[in-house]
Amino acid sequence: MNEFLGNEPVEIAQIENEMQESFLNYAMSVIISRALPDVRDGLKPVHRRILYAMNELKVFHNRPYLKSARIVGDVLGKYHPHGDTSVYDALVRMAQDFSMRYPAIDGQGNFGSLDGDSAAAMRYTESRMQNYAEYILSDLDKGTVDFVPNYDNKEHEPVVLPSRVPHLLVNGSSGIAVGMATNILPHNLIEVMNGLKAFIHNPNISLMELMQHIPGPDFPGGGEIHGVQGIVEGYATGRGSLSIRSQVAIEPIPAQKDRSRIVITEIPYMVNKAKLVEKMAILVNDKKISGISDIRDESSKQGIRVVVDCKKGVFAEVVLNYLYKLTPLQTTLGMNSVALVRGTPRLHSLIDMLKEFYAFRREVVLRRTTFLLDKAEHKQLILLGLKKAVDEMDDVVGTIRAAQDTQQAHQQLMERFALLDIQAKAILDMRLARLTGLEREKIHHDVESIAIEIADYKDVLASKQRVTEIILTEIDEVCEKFQDERRTKIFNSEADQITIADLVADVSVVVALSKDGYIKRTRTEDISSQKRGGKGRSGMVIQDDDSTSLVLECSNHDTLVCFSNFGRVYTLKVYELPKVDLRSKGKHTANLLPLQKSELIVAAFAVKNFHQHHDVVCVTKLGYIKRTTLDSYKNVRSIGVRGIVLGNDDELVEVCMASAKEHVFVASSAGKVIRFLLDDQVRSTGRASRGVRAMRLDQDDRVVAVEMIDPNNSEQKHILSVTVNGYGKKSRTDDYRVQKRGGRGVISMKTNSRNGEFVGVYFVSDQDDVVMMTSKGKLLRMNLAKTPLIGRNTQGVRLMRVAEGETIQTVGVISADSGLDHDTDNPDHSPLT
Repeated sequence: MNEFLGNEPVEIAQIENEMQESFLNYAMSVIISRALPDVRDGLKPVHRRILYAMNELKVFHNRPYLKSARIVGDVLGKYHPHGDTSVYDALVRMAQDFSMRYPAIDGQGNFGSLDGDSAAAMRYTESRMQNYAEYILSDLDKGTVDFVPNYDNKEHEPVVLPSRVPHLLVNGSSGIAVGMATNILPHNLIEVMNGLKAFIHNPNISLMELMQHIPGPDFPGGGEIHGVQGIVEGYATGRGSLSIRSQVAIEPIPAQKDRSRIVITEIPYMVNKAKLVEKMAILVNDKKISGISDIRDESSKQGIRVVVDCKKGVFAEVVLNYLYKLTPLQTTLGMNSVALVRGTPRLHSLIDMLKEFYAFRREVVLRRTTFLLDKAEHKQLILLGLKKAVDEMDDVVGTIRAAQDTQQAHQQLMERFALLDIQAKAILDMRLARLTGLEREKIHHDVESIAIEIADYKDVLASKQRVTEIILTEIDEVCEKFQDERRTKIFNSEADQITIADLVADVSVVVALSKDGYIKRTRTEDISSQKRGGKGRSGMVIQDDDSTSLVLECSNHDTLVCFSNFGRVYTLKVYELPKVDLRSKGKHTANLLPLQKSELIVAAFAVKNFHQHHDVVCVTKLGYIKRTTLDSYKNVRSIGVRGIVLGNDDELVEVCMASAKEHVFVASSAGKVIRFLLDDQVRSTGRASRGVRAMRLDQDDRVVAVEMIDPNNSEQKHILSVTVNGYGKKSRTDDYRVQKRGGRGVISMKTNSRNGEFVGVYFVSDQDDVVMMTSKGKLLRMNLAKTPLIGRNTQGVRLMRVAEGETIQTVGVISADSGLDHDTDNPDHSPLT
């Protein structure tokens, strides 16, 4: 509907429609003219205009540098009517070797740094093209691309540059438009070219076959890509996510025992190094990371070097895991391959981008060949005219001499010798020197040569195979020019998600459990070694009606498999137990596990992983034994699962891991021990079963301990017997004969008023340490090297002096061959514990 305001017509429109139309027009303008690259040359308009302006100024790689301000001025004045800052920033980025995998501009002066420093003003810096940029502009003057008028119709600029390299993949691109964004990661030029060749040879190539040539992005600063799944997704769909880690090494600090440092030599793509170091320092100052004594940036022109010194006794691996978790030392990059195809934004897979570039290169080669053919045919016409002139030299010279002026000579030559206008003009412009014999021969040779050249051009235009061969030859030329190795390493395994386990050192600890259900973990080093017969030291605060029931040596990363008095099984990580000092009572298991009323943990064992070919052996107070495969407990629900069926008045005494070929030693409170082969005597059953009889007991006797022994190692090991009053001895394993299951066993140690009841038997070597804990919580750790080796049916010697009314309740063995470091000054150095 139109109305008139004065004499001017006014169109009436709904504001909603007008806003929608105007916004869409603005959005498409931003998308096409600013934010997104073209899939063919991989450039946004501003970058294309900068390179074209430098080409017009002839600032090539082998020419002197030119002031950056002059280049920016030409770009602004002729092609890009926007702010000078945007143009100069784009020019600077194309010159930064830490931003571009292959910089297109060679900058002289301050062009910024990896620390986020800004470039110097454009009046201070100078620029010229890199050789790489000239491959993007190659054949621009041969009709390979279309030109359009600039913003004021006074100049012309190319719609796209006839790039010989797939710049979009090689250097990547990022940008944010209205309603969409792009983030294409850089790649290695040689790999991309080889991938392009593979695609040309086999257009139906699969993605996996193509990734044999292009395994993944290659960043200017190197780094590490962990996991190929994100790469595959990004290449297949255009969108993916990559986990990028810095390149680091852990080195010992010279002349300083138990100290190491983390040396960072490469950081993830587009991470600001100065902010990374600042973030580390803030975390240390805020005490979110401890164990770091110094952070230094030792980077130079030779490369990045950031050094993180760790404190004495601190595990650098754990500190590094904290840095991965809390700083950009490990980061995630998204792949979003959106680019313009004939002015339309489109999401591209890797094969799509290669396909579009290959089609573009075919178009460029055909247009270039057509241009060269036209030029050659024009030259051929002139040469044929010159040939006719030299062949009929006397008549031509006579015709020219007889003419009154140049125009008449031109006309008479055309009429008499059947020449074209350009041929007659070429004859009139010909120098007399070309009439010599050698020059006449050269003209004849040029006519023959141009005919061959024209035939070749026509053959190219008529043959798809010839076009393909030309493209492949140009690819080989580029590869020969840019011999460049991959900088970014790719690892098939995914970058580990940083968990609590990664933030806790995997060191030796002692787990103590009381009969009332209190549990704790203590560093093995906190339990100092004492001589045999000592009184020990306080190891756990014990209430009058409580006592210790379990002392277990394991590591922080082990899984604790816990059995309750109800026969249920629960699991938890050792590092989840409260880490306290020796005298602390710890935390009740009901706060760690979903126990029912009156349910208590009575037995446990530690396992590193559930893929071992081991069995779980359970032995009860009344002498029953049950054998179940270890993997039956690998998927224990959070509420627990049923682990064993217990009879009336029966209780679980011991649970341990064993192999089928091991021998079982079952000890009773009366000092008797029975030994039998597990595989022959006990068959494997499911979790919810009672088992079979292991030992026949006298009245008031009960099973107190179980030990598993590999007979192949028995000559290096001994049996340690311990009683409640602190007496014990070492005996040879051969002193215990192998019997059938269900017997009464043999005497291992006499139980009398001096010794008291039996605590149990333990498989030990002279290098092992034994940890004994009393009913009052006193704890003693001693080495077994000086404990005498005596016969089986003997009294034994004093191992620990216990007070009146106090008894030894539990015994644990710290194995010398456990592979854990027992001598670290501060092994459990987790910054959060």
